[in-house]
Amino acid sequence: MEEQFVLRVPPSVAEKLHSILSENSDEDSIDLAFNGDGRTGKFTIGQDEYEVSLVDLPCVVESYKTYDHSVLIKTADIGQMILVNDPENPSKPDATPEYKHGLTPAMKNARKRRFRRQPDMDPEYVSKVEEDLTNIMAGGTARDVDVEVLEQEEEVEDEPVQRKPAPEPVPAGVATEKNKVSKPGADGSSSSDDGDYDDDSDN
Repeated sequence: MEEQFVLRVPPSVAEKLHSILSENSDEDSIDLAFNGDGRTGKFTIGQDEYEVSLVDLPCVVESYKTYDHSVLIKTADIGQMILVNDPENPSKPDATPEYKHGLTPAMKNARKRRFRRQPDMDPEYVSKVEEDLTNIMAGGTARDVDVEVLEQEEEVEDEPVQRKPAPEPVPAGVATEKNKVSKPGADGSSSSDDGDYDDDSDN
């Protein structure tokens, strides 16, 4: 992978820069130097100097190289651009290094139209949360937090339900209290047909 950057210059500077590169002339030198902040600097072409600023693109741009105009080989990922200010129409530098536009017209105002708006967060609150997370990861606790230890109550097991034993099966031919049937006699008396007979009865 190569280290590359995008250099965007005004149209007037672009014509002069194109002529120098196409003629391979050594009379006009090209130089680029940054200040101590690493974001601003000067672009020198011949005897002319231009203010430049290093900005961050909304998204990463891939660059490719070809030797036969058929096969493309990826060479780098570009995430920053050097913006040369136009001396005839100077623009006010942005407060943030994030560039709001992309490289193509379709990506105009890309950060506002295509990206989700960042929530408004208090910087002090964010730094406090970061410190609390660091303390927790180190084994400590967060600030302004009350720790209460609760003992888990033992669960009482339910008493087993006592089931009544199943009744024993009754052998066939044996009368019980439930299967006795009373039959009325001729004189109105009732007799129990329980299957038991007196051995001393008269025939």
